Parts: sequence; structure tokens; C-alpha cells
Amino acid sequence: MNQPSARPRRAAVAALTLAAAVTLAACGTTTPAATSQDAAVSRAVDDSLYQGSELQAPYFSKPDLVLTDTSGKSFDLRKRTAGRAVLLFFGYTNCPDVCPTTLGDIALALKEQPKDVRDKTDVVFVTTDPGRDTPQALGKWLAAFDKNFIGLSGDLEKIKAAARPLGISVEDPKKHHDGTVTSSHGGQVVAFLPTDDQAHVVYLTSTPLKTFTHDLPLLARGKQTDAAR
Repeated sequence: MNQPSARPRRAAVAALTLAAAVTLAACGTTTPAATSQDAAVSRAVDDSLYQGSELQAPYFSKPDLVLTDTSGKSFDLRKRTAGRAVLLFFGYTNCPDVCPTTLGDIALALKEQPKDVRDKTDVVFVTTDPGRDTPQALGKWLAAFDKNFIGLSGDLEKIKAAARPLGISVEDPKKHHDGTVTSSHGGQVVAFLPTDDQAHVVYLTSTPLKTFTHDLPLLARGKQTDAAR
């Protein structure tokens, strides 16, 4: 039996993930998250400008979230990132696999972009383990990837509430018998366009570096497939 290609298969998985609000697990096991929106992949991958999974209306709204940034100051996500391309990711600094891999790929993809794309793009990492990820610790960890990455920490219930409408599940950190702590969270990167501050593209944990490299200029310019026709 012929196997489906990787790109269409990824799009199909994304459709199920978002429409049914079933999130991928990163660094642990998650349960499905409730969502108030039913965003879904809008078209076959080969018909999209993006290599990530482009969504159809109703789009996800940017979370109304105020937390603490790595300098210890209050950061209003909607106000501070308005009119900019935003890649939003939930995770934690002690994550052994998904978080550093994903941030590393995004950082490398950004370095390959011209200055105007980098200047129009924000990468926002919201910790799911605020008890250990203090602003100082978060800032030091993110600087290893890119000094311009924005790290946010604060009340876990606020963070969980912000992730839920995006279809991303965040659970309370769990301490194990050996003393280790894991934080289970959805592994999607949600991309918001600068034109309307809404999410139009989603990237799953299997997203390769070349996909981010291809899509970042489109995100920075607020491109939409339907509008390009």
C-alpha cells in the first residue's frame, strides 16, 4: 500500500487536532483541551502559500494575557505584539526534547531571514512551569536560542486559560518519585498575522526547519492564500 506523503498527512493531523481540540503531548501526556472555536485546515497543503497548516475562519484570537517578561516587567501580549507576526509556543525550560528542538529550529530559520522579516516577527514562549521558570531563569535559557525571543511567566491558571481557546492543553507540573518534574503541554506553535492579530497557521511538533524558513516571510507580510488569488 502506498503511504501518503508527509505534508498532506501533517495537514490531516492538524485538522483533527484543531477541529476536535485534541492536542499533541510535549514532554508528557495531555488530555484533550476544550476550545470555543472550531478552526480547521482550510485547504489541501499543496493549494496553500504556507507549508505549515493554514487555518480557515473563525480564526483563533490572540490570547488576552498579561504576564511577566524576562526583565521582570508586566507584558501585555495583545498590546505589545499588535501589528506584528507572532509565533506563540507554550512549554518549559526543563523540557528534554520538544521545546528546545522547536525553539532551536525557529531560531535557525529566523537567522536565515532578511532583516525586515526578523524585525517584524516576535517569538513568544510562555512557560507551563512558572514555579521553576522564573523570569531570570527563563531569560537565560531563551538567550541561548535567540536574545530577542520573548519569555513570559506568571500565574499558571492564567496561562492554562490562555492556552485553552487555542486548543492547547496545559496540565499542572508533576513531581515524580525520582525527584524529576514534568510539565505536560500541547506542542503546537500558533502563528498570528500582523494584519489582523489572529492565528492563521499552526505548526505541529513534527514541523521541519525548512517549513519555518519558508513560511516566516509570508507570516511577516501577513499573506493569506485566499487573498492572493
